[in-house]
Amino acid sequence: MHLFEKFVLTVLALIAFAGNSVLCRWALAEYQLDPATFTLLRLVSGALTLAVILWLSQRRQQPAQTRAGQQHPVSWWGALWLVCYAAAFAYAYVELATGIGALVLFSAVQFSMLLISAVRGERFSLLQILGIATALIGFCYLVWPQWSQPVSLTALMMMLLAGAAWGAYSTIGRGSRTPLADTLIHFRRASMLALPLLFWVNWQVQPAYEAVMLALMSGALTSAVGYAIWFKVLPQLQVTSAAVGQLSVPIIAAIGGIIFVGEPLEQRFVIASSVILVSIFVVTRSRINKNKT
Repeated sequence: MHLFEKFVLTVLALIAFAGNSVLCRWALAEYQLDPATFTLLRLVSGALTLAVILWLSQRRQQPAQTRAGQQHPVSWWGALWLVCYAAAFAYAYVELATGIGALVLFSAVQFSMLLISAVRGERFSLLQILGIATALIGFCYLVWPQWSQPVSLTALMMMLLAGAAWGAYSTIGRGSRTPLADTLIHFRRASMLALPLLFWVNWQVQPAYEAVMLALMSGALTSAVGYAIWFKVLPQLQVTSAAVGQLSVPIIAAIGGIIFVGEPLEQRFVIASSVILVSIFVVTRSRINKNKT
């Protein structure tokens, strides 16, 4: 893969990750789509798109390789964590601004994965502990105003749940031999597990056409196609580049919120995001260097 192609694909994948926040907040805030409908449309359209992508990719493979991928067992835990993430993500964006939601999500993902690593026996250096502590201070500074607003506090808790669920899902999927096929299975099963959300759909209000299209775009483009691009380019990236690249997702989401949803760029978000992202970069870089030695 050429350097320019790798760069373009990486940028597209990161924009897709941030696009999920923008599309969700846009559909809920601008067109009042209920989060249950958004979640169901996202998961189902994602599963259908992944099925098409996998079918096209398997046509280029040898039959033996295709059968080997189909025989790989996949746990239901991945689907459970995926549906928890998708539902909590949508319900959180009823209240949270795009950039703040993405930053809370990203922070929760990183903290949950660090916690899982700690439970599994990983020991952190003094620099890593200081980085985690500084990131937590920045996070507390960001969310401090939410504690006095019960509705926003609920949204904050939902986004923390979404981040923890995504962190658990990422941990389960790490090291998969067939990431695209496994992701398709997870989306199919998550679509089934999400069926109880039909009871929370507001059937008395017909959703706007634009809102439905935004939800379908979130599932088909920024989720399914975004994941497919990421899986394609990820083996070509250094671990440091992949980790640092993901630090840009909350910033891209905040810019998208400003452009498409008309949200203001608050000083608190700028300060908190700078502290959190720099601190997580230090921790991530330190862990990568530690694993190399």
